This record gives sequence, C-alpha cells and structure tokens, in this order.
Amino acid sequence: MTREEKSKVIEDLTAQLADTSTIYIADISGLDAGTTSNLRRACFKANVKLAVVKNTLLTKAMEASDKDFGDLPTTLKGNTSIMIAETGNAPAKVIKEFRKKNEKPVLKGAFIDEAIYVGDEYLEALSNIKSKEEVVGDIIGLLQSPAKNVVSALKSSGGKLAGILKTLSEKED
Repeated sequence: MTREEKSKVIEDLTAQLADTSTIYIADISGLDAGTTSNLRRACFKANVKLAVVKNTLLTKAMEASDKDFGDLPTTLKGNTSIMIAETGNAPAKVIKEFRKKNEKPVLKGAFIDEAIYVGDEYLEALSNIKSKEEVVGDIIGLLQSPAKNVVSALKSSGGKLAGILKTLSEKED
C-alpha cells in the first residue's frame, strides 16, 4: 500500500468516525471464509457496517478525529474489524447472536455516544442498551399512561354522573 493510499484510507476512516456515534472494535480472526460471509450477512441485515482495518491506520484515524476515544486505541492489537451502526446496541446483538454458534467475534471495545467500553465483558450490557427510539417510545408510553387513566375515569364517572342526574330529574316529575 502506497503512502497516498494509506492517507486516503485514514481520511475515509476519520470521516466515518466523525459521522457516527456507535463504533465497535472486534476480533474476527480465525473465522473461515464461509463463517465470515455469514457474519457479514448478519451485519448487513442488522444495518451494521463491518470492515477489517489495519490497526495503525485506525489509530491514526482516531488521533485525527475530533472525538476522544480514551483507552480504545490500546485494544488495537492483532486482527481488528470495525463495526459501525446507527443504533447503539445493534453490533452487540449481532455479536451475541453470532457467538451462539461460534467463538468469535470477540469484542475488544466500543464507543457509544462518547462512552467508552473496553473488553468483551461489556457485551451483555451493550446488547441491552436501548436505542434512542426505544427510549423515546418508553417515555411517550409513560406520559400517555396517566392521561389514559384520567380519560378512562372521566368516561366511566361521566356515565355514572349522567345516570344520577337522569334519576334525579325523573324523581322531580
């Protein structure tokens, strides 16, 4: 790879890092071609972009980025692949599901909305993170619940109140 090609790859990686808030770094070494193809398919279905990267180029892209990746560059040893997604838990769910049949991929680290997770032990917690849409849905549901209760109470009370008024008006006649 020429120096110009390397600088182009670094520029592309830096742009990708700047455009996303969810970045996972994983080790997929040792997977045969068929298994790797299955992993790529699973990533595609989950809207996760998977790419194998050179550690030195990714390190330089992280340094060139405006984001603070903390200890994440220290995980860049051995074979490295990067998983980029719009949803914070999508790559973790892909890894978790894929590991039901395989030992890899192994999570090296993740960068999600400026939070840094280093190590495979965070996989379970990361897969349980709710997406922004899920959190908004939960909040809307919580906000609607009291309003629904009030409306329901008014409807049932309104029927009782109307019945009482009707009975009282009939008694006066």
